[in-house]
Amino acid sequence: MVELAVVVLTLLGVVFLGAALLPERLEGAPATPAMLYVLFGAAVFSLPLGLPAPDPVTYGTATEHLAEFVVIVALMGAGLKLDRPFSVRGWSVTWRLLAVTMPLTIAAAALLGWWAVGLAPAAALLLGAVVAPTDPVLASDVQVDRPDVGEYSPEEADDQEVRFALTSEAGLNDGLAFPFTYLAIAVATVGLAPENWLREWLLVDVGYRIVVGCVAGYVVGFALGKLLFRHSPTSRIGKAVEGTEALACTLLAYGVAELIGGYGFLSVFVAALLIRDVERGHEYNRALHDFSEVLERLSLALVLMLLGGAVATGLLAPLTAEAALVALALVFLVRPLAGAAGVVGLPRSAGERGVVSFFGIRGVGSIFYLAYGLESAEFPDARLVWAVVGLVVLVSVFVHGASSPLAMKWFVGDEGEEDEEAEGTSSATGAE
Repeated sequence: MVELAVVVLTLLGVVFLGAALLPERLEGAPATPAMLYVLFGAAVFSLPLGLPAPDPVTYGTATEHLAEFVVIVALMGAGLKLDRPFSVRGWSVTWRLLAVTMPLTIAAAALLGWWAVGLAPAAALLLGAVVAPTDPVLASDVQVDRPDVGEYSPEEADDQEVRFALTSEAGLNDGLAFPFTYLAIAVATVGLAPENWLREWLLVDVGYRIVVGCVAGYVVGFALGKLLFRHSPTSRIGKAVEGTEALACTLLAYGVAELIGGYGFLSVFVAALLIRDVERGHEYNRALHDFSEVLERLSLALVLMLLGGAVATGLLAPLTAEAALVALALVFLVRPLAGAAGVVGLPRSAGERGVVSFFGIRGVGSIFYLAYGLESAEFPDARLVWAVVGLVVLVSVFVHGASSPLAMKWFVGDEGEEDEEAEGTSSATGAE
């Protein structure tokens, strides 16, 4: 009889091979690697292989930490590939999405969870918190590509407003969803009355933890950036491990912030921004980013395979008709409307604003926050909340994944037409 460990290792081999080969094979196609990972997981866990069902409720701690690792690695990669320097004005679209879109999404999701699904207030708040963060990995077609190297050009960075908006939003809201997760935990623990939790939540969960996370990321990122770019590897072994420092930076930034009570997700993203800012045009930025991307692609493939397995073994079974409709509304109505509210008045084309509003991809961040919340307090209807969030992520993987190449082709086509018109105007002016 074949040992279960051998079956698991074989499956990991197939998944990791897919993570290596599929991105190139599916470039520009309406199918994405993420979709195939989910389908593969559903197929595998439907076979009589003796595999335990990957139930996120039963294996809550394992689910939490696996998703946690994927998120922090992805946050490092997201920060490293942002070519635009951090500034209040230059990141105005990001602040809009964080200050308007994110709170509206949380409020709408919590209200729908309470009113339509019948969740208790604490569980409804948790639903709102876990569907708030957008994913820094999934649907990479609508996010910033590898970091530019060489001489930095602010003009080129400004040409990627849509990609920048979605990447920077995902980088920051993955950390800023934590206060609302803690709010749900507090309500589940001490009740809905504000006098039981408001003061500590504002001072600690909103104030202290955010500030400490940002400061820790700044210090760690600045120090490591100075260390990394001081010299380039020249030995054979040094060149062979180029970029592996990215993992060390990720774990250090996360660990330092968490040890002193800050938000590690924020710390990792801020550290990545600082590392990039130390030597913005240095070619080693690309090596750091590429290593982070390899890690995130491999770990993401594993998480999505397990998600497919969970769906195949009953994750969505608790869904009611009302819960399913709410999950669909979160993807097709809540995010697009909240996103549109966030970019009202933004001096970009209607097409750009539409892409930013629609592509609020949900993924591993939502899985992490839900697992974290349920491991931290007792929530009623835990399996129903998992079913709703599982369906949201599943729909997002397929809908956003299939539509992103078409949307960006349309968007780039609009840009191309504008460029051609500009060139035609310039030529006509020159001829005159």
